[in-house]
Amino acid sequence: MSSAACQIRVLFSEPLNLGPGKIRLLEAIHETGSISGAARLLHISYRRAWLMADTLNKVFPSPLIDTAAGGVRGGGARLTVLGEAVLASYRRLETKAAKAISKEVEAILALAR
Repeated sequence: MSSAACQIRVLFSEPLNLGPGKIRLLEAIHETGSISGAARLLHISYRRAWLMADTLNKVFPSPLIDTAAGGVRGGGARLTVLGEAVLASYRRLETKAAKAISKEVEAILALAR
């Protein structure tokens, strides 16, 4: 039996859209503790990562990412409680969607053989 990945993109009203890129950014910030570290991990520019983080922070009622400016001690970023909740909800949605489509995916793979 072969498996297929399921990618979810949730299109709300502009500008609140969630997809794999923004979710990977949240995970990378959680993992690295900074937006610049997340950008390096994801092989994207710091500017792109910062713009995505800024968008996420602006479209929710409170920020998903808490940032601290650099300096002698260095800056950093971390997910807020809301950021962790959004990330967890998205991953649960992804898991449920993959389970829901698995039979049809297998049918398509069988037709492709």
